[in-house]
Amino acid sequence: MKKIIIAQFIILLGGTLFAWGNFTWELINYLNNKACTTGCVISATPVNPIYTPCFFGAIFFTIAFVLSAILLKKINKK
Repeated sequence: MKKIIIAQFIILLGGTLFAWGNFTWELINYLNNKACTTGCVISATPVNPIYTPCFFGAIFFTIAFVLSAILLKKINKK
């Protein structure tokens, strides 16, 4: 069971970093008044990144990652 929890932790860490990386890329393009063509919303005009699916995905990945970290910490105490 411990190996599965560690694998889950690593996968969620990677997903969280990837999601926040995409959000950051969209935010940089938005602040520079450029359209983001590689992120969640492909549009000719800049879109506020707070309203994109990447932001909400990053939030949910972060919540899942924190819960996984708590689970990993509790399992290591035993």
